[in-house]
Amino acid sequence: MIKAVMVMNTQGKPRLAKFFDYLPVEKQQELIRRVFGVLCSRPENIHTILDEIILGGQVLETRSTEIMRAVEEISKLEAATNAISFIPKSASSWLSR
Repeated sequence: MIKAVMVMNTQGKPRLAKFFDYLPVEKQQELIRRVFGVLCSRPENIHTILDEIILGGQVLETRSTEIMRAVEEISKLEAATNAISFIPKSASSWLSR
């Protein structure tokens, strides 16, 4: 049973907080603070997983194997991109003159 839906922006501020069970305001604020704490300690690439699940507010994929396959492919591409230097060292030393 869904008891609440919360949408937070990238800075961790709640943009939508809808509670379906009655909770006093203090309990709602405490829950929002706890969710904020979890969001602040998340790995940086967690947004990649959400990008593979949700697009434009619609759920695209629910199979965890497909989601993890896509995330692994993205991670490989990011690693390959980080390994490539786009500016040759000779050009970067020329720019610093």
